[in-house]
Amino acid sequence: TTEMANQEAEIQISELDLLSSMFPYEEEFAVTDQLALAELKHYVENESAEVPSSKVQFILNVKAEVPNASMVEFSMACALPFKYPTVLPEITVRSSLLSRSQQILLNSDLKTYLMQNFSGEPCMLSAREWVKDHAAAYIDKDLSCSSMMASDATQSQVTTFTRLWIYSHHIYNKQKRKNIIDWAKELSLSGFCMPGKPGVVCVEGLQSSCEEFWSRIRRLTWKRILIRHREDVSLEGGGHAEIQTQRKFPTLEEKCFDAHGARGNHMDLGQLYHFLEEKGCADIFQMYFGVEGH
Repeated sequence: TTEMANQEAEIQISELDLLSSMFPYEEEFAVTDQLALAELKHYVENESAEVPSSKVQFILNVKAEVPNASMVEFSMACALPFKYPTVLPEITVRSSLLSRSQQILLNSDLKTYLMQNFSGEPCMLSAREWVKDHAAAYIDKDLSCSSMMASDATQSQVTTFTRLWIYSHHIYNKQKRKNIIDWAKELSLSGFCMPGKPGVVCVEGLQSSCEEFWSRIRRLTWKRILIRHREDVSLEGGGHAEIQTQRKFPTLEEKCFDAHGARGNHMDLGQLYHFLEEKGCADIFQMYFGVEGH
């Protein structure tokens, strides 16, 4: 799989190089997460066996002609999952002239086009071409009752419940510990935080809230922090009740398992294992520590 992953990472880099040579100006193409790109290059050059912890994200801006108007700019916010091109890229097309339902329809049609035509091959340029040729047509689409219902149906299906398992070299700082609890509360996330060395944070809830939490957390200064594992579950109705049933933790609390060690900061991993086992998450222990928990 490393061989495969390396191949995928190489394809991503060559595709990003191609995009930057075709679109040299920031206003056409801009990588928004330079760190993720650096991690990816580092990985490919075999200097690191560590799989990059975040996806490369970038913006492609496309100008398209609209009948009776001059030019409209569409912005494609893109992220390449680590397995891309084996899996599709994540793309969200936006424009100030699109209504919400037009935008939803446009994005779902783009995704369908990519699914039907590009399984397993690089497709960023084709996606950009498709947007250039087709996106303008969505601005005038009158989404009457029937098609509105269809797009509402697709809208309701895209609620995703996410659980992030975050690993940090250590978590001692009181302010960080307070941030973790406060932000989780503000974003309606549950889970737990185990301070000490190593530090473990688990948050679960709406995908967008988990992503917001991660983007805040990673901006703080850390010796080392990464997402060890991520679980995503698509919820059909996506209502509050469905989200609640997915949760494995009632709220977000700090868990201290009998500390030992000179500074009283090394947690008892055996207790962590039993805690995870109670919650039905024992397999996660192995992802964190690479060993069977018993």
